Amino acid sequence: MRVPDQSGRVVLVTGANTGIGRETALALACAGATVLVGARDAAKGDAAVAGLRSASDNADVHRVALDLAAFASIRAAAARILGEWRRLDILVNNAGLVLSERRTTADGFEMTFGVNHLGHFLLTTLLLDRIRASAPARIVNVSSFGHITAPRGLDFEDLQSERSYSSMQVYGHSKLANLLFTRELASRLRGTGVSAFAVHPGFVRSDFGSSDDLRGLPRLGMLLSRAFMQSAARGAGASIRAATATGLEARSGAYIARGALGNFGPPRETPTSPAARDDAAAARLWQVSEQLVAGAGVSARVPRTPGRQQL
Repeated sequence: MRVPDQSGRVVLVTGANTGIGRETALALACAGATVLVGARDAAKGDAAVAGLRSASDNADVHRVALDLAAFASIRAAAARILGEWRRLDILVNNAGLVLSERRTTADGFEMTFGVNHLGHFLLTTLLLDRIRASAPARIVNVSSFGHITAPRGLDFEDLQSERSYSSMQVYGHSKLANLLFTRELASRLRGTGVSAFAVHPGFVRSDFGSSDDLRGLPRLGMLLSRAFMQSAARGAGASIRAATATGLEARSGAYIARGALGNFGPPRETPTSPAARDDAAAARLWQVSEQLVAGAGVSARVPRTPGRQQL
């Protein structure tokens, strides 16, 4: 995929030390961008930075310590970015996980929802003024075809999965949250020059769901299907297109994937489930997320604009 010249632009990719995050960061670094690698593990992050610099012949690649399961780490990462870089043109909220057993973040939230949605919500809102000041700019949220496993929408009475926990169901709800977040972002940012997109990378051979994160039948299913998965480089195509393709701005709020399953054809605008097009749920999720991160000392107030583009 040809990437337009990104010289002079600053990009943050979360979870950029491996998988589709690394491939997204590599493509943008090769196109001349300053690339910030958001990584929780210092050793892995530093190794990724060294590899990206070498592979792209671009020395302007930097690790930013970022643990999306800890508000303190998110605040520190945002403070460093705001202090060291005068602009932020592209934010790719890529990091994500799926867990067999219920765990909690440092701030007491269910881990899958906390990392996949809430951590990225906090990071985005902390950086939003800088992103708007850098317009034209883009925000890309990595979602998943898995959002269809939540056909009834989010359970706002049990967002923390305290009543029941099923790994793939909880994951699907977090991916639906990514889509609703994107929809509300697009609405609130209309007219600012900042576009927001959600993407599905497809089924990708990567570290996702590896180690002790996923066990039992879901883990077995993932292992058995690896032969049919695409490479991380191909999987990154949807993120790269959403972040850089010219003329896409008018479709802010769109969901980009290689077809419904994410593995066939070029990355293109793709329909979501009806639950992901629920404007009331999108607005409510934003409000609830504001309340949940209130203890982090951040204002997530982004004025809503009248009317809404139908997607």
